[in-house]
Amino acid sequence: MEQKALLAVSFGTSHRDTLEKTIAAIEGALAAAFPERTLRRAFTSGMILRKLARDGTQIDDVPAALEKLAAEGYTDVLVQPTHIMNGDEYDKMMALAAPYEKRFEKLAFGRPLLTETGDYLDAAQALLANLPAQTAGKAILYMGHGTEHFANSCYALLEYVFRDLGRKDVVIGTVEGYPGFGEAVRRIQELGADQVELRPLMIVAGDHAKNDLAGEEEDSWKSLLEREGYAVTCVLQGLGEFPSVQALFVKHAREAEEG
Repeated sequence: MEQKALLAVSFGTSHRDTLEKTIAAIEGALAAAFPERTLRRAFTSGMILRKLARDGTQIDDVPAALEKLAAEGYTDVLVQPTHIMNGDEYDKMMALAAPYEKRFEKLAFGRPLLTETGDYLDAAQALLANLPAQTAGKAILYMGHGTEHFANSCYALLEYVFRDLGRKDVVIGTVEGYPGFGEAVRRIQELGADQVELRPLMIVAGDHAKNDLAGEEEDSWKSLLEREGYAVTCVLQGLGEFPSVQALFVKHAREAEEG
């Protein structure tokens, strides 16, 4: 009988609390959707893998996970990343997996959350299902990671989709890309809002969410907004916590399997 596996590939996190709520929750949704496949986990962040190893937790990188599956006789492997975009971590995953293509009869790859035009519409609808209704005087500011990779344009496109769906109160900024915090604040000013709900636009609510977004340090987004006079609330839920988002990764894996 053909042996089938599903490898869920994430950037990773060293925060155990959010790991269970986000990455493990997505993996659980994938396992439930593909009961005929053995589910395995791999992380792409070398920094996180090293930190976890120092703490006594061993998680495979992509080559190690694929090597084990090949050695165990799996012939059909479906790889589903939990990355938001086709950025550096996705490129790394594909490069690391490339040497293994001939080791399996079938090696298929699902796409990240935001790839095709339809993905943006799907993702916006999935996020709106978890947002409060639009109210006067309030903006919802998502903090994305941001990247120098050209895939960074996904943030502006996603905000455009929110606007097109009638949610001009949703603003997206990034920590390490464009639009940054300053650009996001300007758009909040244009809305005339005096309240801001801060949320991470990241699969996992880890370091960036706990420190850069909601931390008490004077340069956190929460502190900076409060100094500007805004009433700020923080909702520290990674996108991976939402069943509506988990379902999109399942959908991408299903399309890759059928493709």
